[in-house]
Amino acid sequence: MSLRLTACFIILLTAGVGLPLALGAVPPGAEQTSGSPERITPAQVKEAVGLLGSVDYPVRMGAGRTVRRADAGTAVPALLEAAAGHPDWYVRFRALVLLSGFNDPRTGPAMLKILDDKNDRLRAVAYSWFEHHKDPAVLPRLLAALNREESEFVRPALTRTLAAYGTDPKVRTVLAGLVMKGQDLFRSVVIEALGEYGAAYALPPIIEVAKLEGPLQDDAVLAIGRIGDKRGLPVLAGLQQKAPRHLQPTLAAAICLIGSNCSSHTPYLVETLKFAVGNPGFQELLRAAAGGLAALAVAGSSEAGSALFDHGVPTRDPERAAIALALGTVALRNPTLLLHTLEAQRDPGAAVELLREAFDMLDEDFEEERFFVTVRRAYWAAPEGSPARKTAEMLIQRLEF
Repeated sequence: MSLRLTACFIILLTAGVGLPLALGAVPPGAEQTSGSPERITPAQVKEAVGLLGSVDYPVRMGAGRTVRRADAGTAVPALLEAAAGHPDWYVRFRALVLLSGFNDPRTGPAMLKILDDKNDRLRAVAYSWFEHHKDPAVLPRLLAALNREESEFVRPALTRTLAAYGTDPKVRTVLAGLVMKGQDLFRSVVIEALGEYGAAYALPPIIEVAKLEGPLQDDAVLAIGRIGDKRGLPVLAGLQQKAPRHLQPTLAAAICLIGSNCSSHTPYLVETLKFAVGNPGFQELLRAAAGGLAALAVAGSSEAGSALFDHGVPTRDPERAAIALALGTVALRNPTLLLHTLEAQRDPGAAVELLREAFDMLDEDFEEERFFVTVRRAYWAAPEGSPARKTAEMLIQRLEF
């Protein structure tokens, strides 16, 4: 499980049906494409915040664009107020997500209060925020929350956040123990997070999981590679000799991630992906190859990222969806590499369309907002007319943020 994914968008029952686009909102294709602060008034921001929960997609997206384009002094107070007490829970949720994209010192205290909120989705955002804005003072609350957080929305965010605090002895003991117990859904997230945070302290139990056939085996194999400890190589090499065909791409990616024999394993993953795309009926193998290439791309391999675009752009579903989701993983985990890879595409428009399809399937609002922030910064950092700015502009238009 590389990300918490869903192919459905939650249908939300809120007020605001049929209202026009918020004042100042930018519809797709408009000239205004950047994420810079603009002359958007407090009244416009207030109206836009109220529309964040509209069931009308263009209205909802337009409202988000309006808020993102306001200066922090105007947007942040309105978002803080909405996140704290708006009667529509989804408006509160979206306001909190948008607030996370502003670099404002008031965000931390607001997130701290949300940790005690009754709404699962809001608490998940708050936990995720502390993953990327580490505060040792909040760690006791995070550890205590493990005893009560069982929501499918919240516990994954909480355990990922704890993995970010892996230098703490208590965290190490708790997370290493969770590798071997609990529901498979939550264990999968723990194993993934431990791998992404290079948790060598958890390598022994992860190795034990990797040796067992079952739904967590590929997660554990990939985690061994991400941890990068060469003690894992003999285990992976042994599995290569007897593992079923669908596990071989994950093993190849893991061995490469440890730093061994990438010159043969990366081409193998590309050829496997190509074979599975061209031969219907190998969907499991295709997902494994795409996931392996995504893991290499997240680790910094532009070759792997390019291969996903090269073979994903011409495909149709169901193969296309699997590759799109792999690229979505790259976008959320290594947005800088994703942007550079897009710049080099022969048909960037088609490549961005594939990425747009990934974002349509993702249910990762907080991480998506982080991606949007990265793209907007890249737009303004790039010289006018440069490939980097054109790529960022196209993403802003196509992904409608």
